[in-house]
Amino acid sequence: MAHKDDEQPQGSGAGPDETTGPEENTSGPAPSGEQTPDAEGLTIEDILGAEQTPEAAAEGASSDKEASLLIDLKRLQAEYANYRRRTEEQREREIERAKGEAVKGLLPVMDDLDRAEKHGDLVEGTPFSAIGDKVRAVAERLGVVSYGTAGEPFDPQHHEAIFQAPTPGVTQATVLEVVEVGYRLGSVELRPAKVVVAVPVE
Repeated sequence: MAHKDDEQPQGSGAGPDETTGPEENTSGPAPSGEQTPDAEGLTIEDILGAEQTPEAAAEGASSDKEASLLIDLKRLQAEYANYRRRTEEQREREIERAKGEAVKGLLPVMDDLDRAEKHGDLVEGTPFSAIGDKVRAVAERLGVVSYGTAGEPFDPQHHEAIFQAPTPGVTQATVLEVVEVGYRLGSVELRPAKVVVAVPVE
């Protein structure tokens, strides 16, 4: 026969381990100052304040290194292009100088041809005229250019004044007469033109 003390009323609570308080069953917002673990509830402060992972740090360092290497590569390419341009310009100048030294030997012959032509000695069809044409053709193929004509402004960079003649009506120094024409080869000045200069009357 059972004792009344051994009977437990139906619906009574379980032992201490099975007891649930009302606060544990209640759903609602987390207490103030606490962050929910749900990723969808992250705030901007959470994202900005998040610690950088080693993988993200390594990726950022790799990007910075690639950008630095690209800048160095572009700088080297620009330096190489400038070096090639300077080298090419220097090579062309050296070629012009070498040609100029060779052509200078022809200048006295060309001066003699000019004097003979002024005196009427280069008659068309004569052997002397044919030789003169050949010499001038060689100089032209080498790129030799003559300059210096009467009436052009006097330029001390290209003209050598052997005499100055005060001339009425002249407002600036002008080439009055060309005694010897000048010659240049590209940018190389082989010889300045020797001229008589007309200058204003003081």
